[in-house]
Amino acid sequence: MNSVNDRPGTLEKALKINLAHTIYGTFAEIGAGQEIANWFFRAGGASGTVAKTMSAYDMTISDEIYGKCSRYVSRQRMCAMLEHEYPMLIQRLNAKRGTTTTFFTLADTIRARSYRDTKEECHGWLGLRFQTEPGGPSNEIQLHVRLLDDSNARQSDAVGKLGVNLLYAAFYLRNDLSSFLQSLLDDLSRKRVEIDMIDFTGPVFAASEYQDRLVALKLVRLGLADAALFGADGEIWQASDVLYKKPVFLKRGSFDPITKLNLDMIERGQAAFKADFGEAAQNNVEILEITMHNLLASGAEVPDSEFLARADVLQALGKNVLISKYPEFHRVSSYLARHTQCPIGIVLGLPLFQELFNERWCTDLEGGLLEAFGRLFKNQVRVYVYPMGNPMNGQIVGVNDARVTPEQKHLLHYLIDTQSVRALEEPNQDFLFHTSAEVRNMILARDSQWQSLVPDIVLKQGPWREIGQPVM
Repeated sequence: MNSVNDRPGTLEKALKINLAHTIYGTFAEIGAGQEIANWFFRAGGASGTVAKTMSAYDMTISDEIYGKCSRYVSRQRMCAMLEHEYPMLIQRLNAKRGTTTTFFTLADTIRARSYRDTKEECHGWLGLRFQTEPGGPSNEIQLHVRLLDDSNARQSDAVGKLGVNLLYAAFYLRNDLSSFLQSLLDDLSRKRVEIDMIDFTGPVFAASEYQDRLVALKLVRLGLADAALFGADGEIWQASDVLYKKPVFLKRGSFDPITKLNLDMIERGQAAFKADFGEAAQNNVEILEITMHNLLASGAEVPDSEFLARADVLQALGKNVLISKYPEFHRVSSYLARHTQCPIGIVLGLPLFQELFNERWCTDLEGGLLEAFGRLFKNQVRVYVYPMGNPMNGQIVGVNDARVTPEQKHLLHYLIDTQSVRALEEPNQDFLFHTSAEVRNMILARDSQWQSLVPDIVLKQGPWREIGQPVM
């Protein structure tokens, strides 16, 4: 049942689980009503699935049951719910029906739109701990969802459907990752929800396709998310948790491969960012973004293995990695600003900075180029521009000489005068005249000079080392 058209609807999924009589557990829901459990009651035969439903809305009661928590709509709270409810379920029911039942606990904590709504993000965490055979070990799925509907009722409906889809996929679609992920949006749409993080653990998910970074890549490829973030240690990150009240410094590119020029841009950009914002920029979260739009620009899909090879090198350098489908810079800025109000620094080379003035990136905005820049520089965003070396004449070209139309010159000068855009001075001229594209061409031409233009880690573990061996 891999085809979307072959899969049952939400009510039919709930009924199938109810009638299985071997899938039995607890629903613990906070925030948007008991919308998931409600589907199983509506389907009929809920006694076959529901051992208990509960909802600890009051914060004091919630703390008494699950322990104190700094943020109630968080991964921490969802995990505490699983840790409390699942062992209790096993303890109370294992002796009676443990030989015939696969137990589960489905927990969620949701921030849905309220009648006195603020501008806070509507989102939530869902977690499922479950057995795949009676008496077997537990497995776990944790996911983060953004709720995009404009009313509480619609958001609650989306949470209910997503929860049913999750439970159904765990028991009936887990042998194929793509089918599993796509099924999470059954009876929903990408306009209603975004699933920007999902994490699988346990023996049933030991297959290589459930490796964290592959899952993150698959979320973006399949369109369930616009971006996925994972740390230098390979752990899947949820942006609303790790970027919360943190300054952020970002460099985007293809990193095919990462070069010493890239590292110099990051180092000088970081120094300028900290000089500009002082204490507010200290201990910032540094992110290197690989844009799927660029990866797919050639028209041919880049293999997962090639993407992961790039990510391996970045992580070996201690870098956090963002995978995104954002061709427009203002969307990257909005993504970061959604999670933090602290300063955001973005470092660009001059060629990429000039691309910001290309109006093809703002055709979907009523305000055109001005709206695009307004969105880009919303909140405390500053762009640092690294100069470009002209190999034809040996000259260095800076941000004041950016190639823009005569009409755009005034906008360029305004951005510079207000220090929304800052020039990075005194670049390392040893690398300035060798862009990543040129280094890539050297590798393909088997010109050994490329080896002096990349960090040592690229030579040790990158796929480029074999391609770039000189012809004997």
